[in-house]
Amino acid sequence: MMRGNAVPTNGSPWSGMMGGTGYHMSRLTCGAPASLSGRRVNVMLADMGTTRMMAGAARLGVQMTLQALPVRVRAGQVSLVAANVGWRTHELVLLPLATGAAAGSRVPGSDGKVDESGSIGEASRSCAAGAGDGITAGSTGWVTLALSPGRYELICNLPNHYADGMHQELDVN
Repeated sequence: MMRGNAVPTNGSPWSGMMGGTGYHMSRLTCGAPASLSGRRVNVMLADMGTTRMMAGAARLGVQMTLQALPVRVRAGQVSLVAANVGWRTHELVLLPLATGAAAGSRVPGSDGKVDESGSIGEASRSCAAGAGDGITAGSTGWVTLALSPGRYELICNLPNHYADGMHQELDVN
């Protein structure tokens, strides 16, 4: 498990999560500051079976992943640190999960995106905090939020990324 200001890199504990299929991760060129406040949740954003040469919107069926460590944190200040070790641009959006709903159960619209109303916040700037145009390959983005107890869903909401597997539950107690 990563601690402190560690971020996923080639050969890191995140490598085993890629299934050992010879996937090559983008090397990170920037990380989040060590001075982020609150509890830290490290999030790996990745797409498999694609390369830097792939451009445009992701098609349905591309294997993608969003993995967070830890998946349970105490309420209060939480810093979400999203490292894009894939080859496509990604983002990290935090949405509340309704009672009884499961992560991955939202239905994307015709644009390949899910409804973001009620978003708690996002990390979508390369090598910086907050909202932007996306976290490019090999970059890290972050956001610090005051989270109340509840169930949340971490997602990438770029076209087709959610349907292609980029979602995970985060429990705050």
